[in-house]
Amino acid sequence: MTRTRPHARHSVRAAVTLLLALSCGRAAPPRAPDSATTQASRAPTAAEPAGKFKPGAVILFAGTSLTAGLGLDPDHAYPQLVQRKIDSAGLKFQVVNAGVSGETSAALLRRLSWLMREPFDIIVIETGANDGLRGIPVATMERNIQQIIDGVRAARPSAQIVLAQMEAPPNLGRAYTAGFRDVFPALAKKNGVTLMPFLLEGVAGVRQLNQGDGIHPNEEGEVIVAENVWKALKPLLQ
Repeated sequence: MTRTRPHARHSVRAAVTLLLALSCGRAAPPRAPDSATTQASRAPTAAEPAGKFKPGAVILFAGTSLTAGLGLDPDHAYPQLVQRKIDSAGLKFQVVNAGVSGETSAALLRRLSWLMREPFDIIVIETGANDGLRGIPVATMERNIQQIIDGVRAARPSAQIVLAQMEAPPNLGRAYTAGFRDVFPALAKKNGVTLMPFLLEGVAGVRQLNQGDGIHPNEEGEVIVAENVWKALKPLLQ
């Protein structure tokens, strides 16, 4: 079994209550991204500089209820908060929130062709939380995410891909949680995509930063989540 790094152990403890109810809530249909001209370069590896984007470039967030902002006004979901950071930085990017509550990696794969109907320049993939909740085999989740990456590359070869690290609930056993955790950096390295640290770092398990369900961030928590995402995105945009 892969040895757990100190910061990874912290993320697991923070995720003890994170995944107990992610599949709850009404799934709202995602909004299709607006048309935008894609960049000319191929998707970069972690060692490569970001390509140059034209004004109005689109950042598509594809994820679960954590991305959809379940329980919040849509304007307070973290993708919209990231949009404000983009605007404040004077960057010309348009954020599109395509989060769907309760979605597994298999469900995201099934709707991928729908998401590919409109162009985008960067896609942030936040998936796997509900796989962990349901105890879906790690190999199955890994295969689904790989197919998602392959599908994006086939349909939008110039788009940059950001993969968010997620964590599994520890009640499924150490082998499962370790294997689950290792999927994300392994896929990022294999495919040359950007790995975003644990989405809810500093928020998961902190009562005052979450809604009454103890799972989904409240408005204060979303501010921290947006900052986590911004740290990963900012180097690509600049």
